Amino acid sequence: MFAKEKIDQILDSYKDFKIATICSHSALQIFNGAKQYGVKTIGICTEKSRELYESFPYAKPDEFIMVDDYSKIPADELVEKEAILIPHGSLVEYTGDGIEDLAIPIFGNRSSLIYEKNRDKMFEWMEKSGLKTPRILKPDEIDGPAIVKFPGAKGGKGYMVVNNPEEYYSKVKEGAKTMIQEFIVGVRAYMHYFHSFDGEAGYKTSYGRVEMMGIDRRMESNADEIARQLSVGANIPISFTVMGNQSLVLRESLLPQYMEMARGVCNSSQNLFGGMHGPFCVETIVTDDLEIYSFEISARIVAGTNILETPYSLYTHGKDYTTGMRIAEELKEAFNKKKLKEIIY
Repeated sequence: MFAKEKIDQILDSYKDFKIATICSHSALQIFNGAKQYGVKTIGICTEKSRELYESFPYAKPDEFIMVDDYSKIPADELVEKEAILIPHGSLVEYTGDGIEDLAIPIFGNRSSLIYEKNRDKMFEWMEKSGLKTPRILKPDEIDGPAIVKFPGAKGGKGYMVVNNPEEYYSKVKEGAKTMIQEFIVGVRAYMHYFHSFDGEAGYKTSYGRVEMMGIDRRMESNADEIARQLSVGANIPISFTVMGNQSLVLRESLLPQYMEMARGVCNSSQNLFGGMHGPFCVETIVTDDLEIYSFEISARIVAGTNILETPYSLYTHGKDYTTGMRIAEELKEAFNKKKLKEIIY
């Protein structure tokens, strides 16, 4: 792991800062949010993607750094340009374990991304947060519908449902790294939060405040079209690849539980790895008995935030507000107060 002390030394050399991110996932939102707060931006981009990002004037980065492969982050060049890297799902997926050793300031705590990537660490984190989770099964323990997941931020691609050990062994390659979760029936709700080192809104945590920014549900193909599939007699294996997102508003009586869950996630993160900062998501399912099961934590901005974060951001900040805006605001405030080291690793 690249030492925190060295990151702090890099930050000491910055006279100003720019926001940088990979041109993928939620980059348009991140660039647009920075623009609204007067923060300059850098897009790490392939030639194939550049035209897309140039076509949105209000979400176009101020400059591009061109790369052949998103797994190769040009850390030295970014530091020279006084960049702070914003992590999102594509960074987690493309850099893999290399994210630990990136010699560049990363918004938040890179240790939280290590906990996100490692299923055992994630479930330790969730348990210590007091979250109710589906059972985690070994192949021979499968006794009903179970969802099989593979490592990395793949947007649900490759996930499958199996019903017994025989089906698991017939569908999954021998030696494959998988996580098998009990399949919970209910409504999926993906909660977007933001932990602030110095905010005034939200629930108090042991080292700041956590705000609710919004909620989405993922549109998964072909799981979300299963009724149409069955109605025409098609027998196509169910798939969970995320195609997009829809906004969601929960019944108000559930919100206190969700805010307590967020507080638990933040407080336990401080004990486990020194705390998390900025955006994160707790992925949940609400059953017909209104029980809330949490099945993953995404320790950075998620693509569901690309939906304008209303109404909860309106209730919190008095205006329509995106997570991209919140990131830029937090970094600018921390820079002005000379507190960047508190929220960057």
